[in-house]
Amino acid sequence: MVILSVANAYKKQYYLNPKFAKLPETIQEELQIMCVLYTADVGGILTLRFDEEGNLLFHVTSEEDDYFFDEIGSVLKIKEIQREKQELLEALELYYKAFFLKEDISGLLSE
Repeated sequence: MVILSVANAYKKQYYLNPKFAKLPETIQEELQIMCVLYTADVGGILTLRFDEEGNLLFHVTSEEDDYFFDEIGSVLKIKEIQREKQELLEALELYYKAFFLKEDISGLLSE
């Protein structure tokens, strides 16, 4: 697994993996806003990471004693993000497959 980014509500921090520094600035900013707003809304720690096939996965954790973490809200918020940011998330997957997995994505682009 390769981590793309992490937003941490407890430490009020955002991390973008330096391997993705060549992403366009607007994409980096949109990704940061999306992740930080998620943690501001439901709390916890949101990690976006790619699996071995290049799928972008959302992984959420919370501290054991965080009674304010909204587990149900977390699931709903992720579904909302996946729906509203579908184009961005698909573009990130294509980027990862092309530049990290070295896949030929020309067939995927014509779909």
